[in-house]
Amino acid sequence: MEISRRNLIRNAVAAGGLAAAATTLPGVLRSAASADPAPAPATLGRTFAYGPAGTGGYRSVIAASGEPHLARTALGVLSDAGRAGRRQGLISFVQLSDVHVVDAQSPLRLEWTDRLDDPSPLPSTRLFTSSYRPQEMLTGHVADSMVKAINRIGSGPVTGKPFALAIQTGDNSDNSQLNEVRWNINLLNGGPVRFDSGNQTRWEGVADNAPLTYDPAYWHPEGNPAGKPVDHPRAEYGFPVVPGLLDAARRPFTAEGLTIPWYSVFGNHDGLAQGNFPASTLQLNLIALGALKIVSPPLGLDPGQLLQDLTADPGAVLTGLLSGVTNAGVRAVTPDLNRRLLTRKQIVEQHFLLGGAPFGHGFTSTNRQQGTAYYSFDQGQFRFIVLDTVNPNGYADGSLDKTQFAWLSALLAQSSDKVVLVFSHHTSDTMGNPLIATGGSLETRVTGAKVLDALLATPSVVAWVNGHTHRNKITPRPRTGGGGLWEITTASHIDWPQQARIIEVADNRDGTLSIFTTMVDHAGPASAGAGTANAEQLAGLARELAANDWHDHGAGLGSPDDRNVELLVGNPLA
Repeated sequence: MEISRRNLIRNAVAAGGLAAAATTLPGVLRSAASADPAPAPATLGRTFAYGPAGTGGYRSVIAASGEPHLARTALGVLSDAGRAGRRQGLISFVQLSDVHVVDAQSPLRLEWTDRLDDPSPLPSTRLFTSSYRPQEMLTGHVADSMVKAINRIGSGPVTGKPFALAIQTGDNSDNSQLNEVRWNINLLNGGPVRFDSGNQTRWEGVADNAPLTYDPAYWHPEGNPAGKPVDHPRAEYGFPVVPGLLDAARRPFTAEGLTIPWYSVFGNHDGLAQGNFPASTLQLNLIALGALKIVSPPLGLDPGQLLQDLTADPGAVLTGLLSGVTNAGVRAVTPDLNRRLLTRKQIVEQHFLLGGAPFGHGFTSTNRQQGTAYYSFDQGQFRFIVLDTVNPNGYADGSLDKTQFAWLSALLAQSSDKVVLVFSHHTSDTMGNPLIATGGSLETRVTGAKVLDALLATPSVVAWVNGHTHRNKITPRPRTGGGGLWEITTASHIDWPQQARIIEVADNRDGTLSIFTTMVDHAGPASAGAGTANAEQLAGLARELAANDWHDHGAGLGSPDDRNVELLVGNPLA
């Protein structure tokens, strides 16, 4: 089973409930003339890759050759060079996934668990690797730079069709907090944004260099305070010193905003605290709104026991650590009411309150009234079906409630005159979550295999588009008797390679469709132009930091067959 980059306690159900010389970031000292040129259209002309390793193995990010489209024929439709001459573009749109806009100063962040899965001779549980990233204070800048790239590209590189829309396939925020939800919406709508919380005059997260709470397990871009050791990322992995980064990350700027309508899909980090715990838990909300933040774990912490305790009662675990009974490192932070946790209904409501097109960003008046997050809409001959795969009872993986599955079945039965595209946060393989009651919902859950069977039983469904795993992956799902659908899974904005995906559908006029997918790099420059002067430079720095995250997640890029491809499938309307 694949490990999702954002799982804090993946497999929790099954588990039972130094002195190194400072290096300076090259781009900080370079002139503006050394910055990268404007990005080529999507990744057909140019993309990014790892540069040569330097001190500690730290790698720059460099421009690399683009990638052509590779034809995939696993569903029985053979490639035919003659199709290009008669092909007719039908629709072009963009998928954004796992943006994870992070309030990196929130008391509810659990960065201190990340070190439990640091590289060591002992086997890694792979359960805590998502709780801290060196680049997480720059997630909003990455999202804005992705918007800029999409606006500059403007149309499908194969069909030339202007983008009809963009769709975020979940984990749009990181911790279901009000400020994160609003930041994400305002980024896509455009306008003034500021990724700061608590005290508006200084950074209050784990990345600062305050002597009393300095912990060398984290990257400290300003360097180590006098008398304190160099942090592990610099000493062991060659991370740089970037003066002024924390103030630059908090600096207000004007988000460009998408020039096309955008739609929203619900993800586990949108609906669950830390992507795992029911957000309705009172203790968790009090911690998010509180004045104390855990920075360092108690000495001698047992990862297995912590996993069990967090699974059973996360609020009690965190409250105990904040109480001072243990020797956990705790710092004072400025409380902020904008960090309050939202319910699903409240998150849906925010999409109406903050405006933008379309009104509600796909969510309907029924969603608004009932607090649900699944819907459908038509775009010409295409039917977009959006699922809510988040289990409100907790745990990072997903499933559908029985009522939603009945709605889906009825809608599929009425869609024989449409080409159907299905969207969700979770993949079919990460929808095995059967939990009921723990978050207040008593409905029986329907898992991914049954959902996939329902889609395969509907000939008009040609693709299922999703995210969650933070990895580019495209999987053929054949139907008994021939044909099938393509499951298109796209990597995240927060982790390497920080890409989105263009999806185009073309009629080959021979009874087949071609689904072209093309990866998009955000507008941030390569390392030669990275700096702190503006949002694009900060996004380029974020990409470089993600490329050097010491929890090895290079698999996010996927293989060439998972990126720029032509997916051949029968035309259900032919």
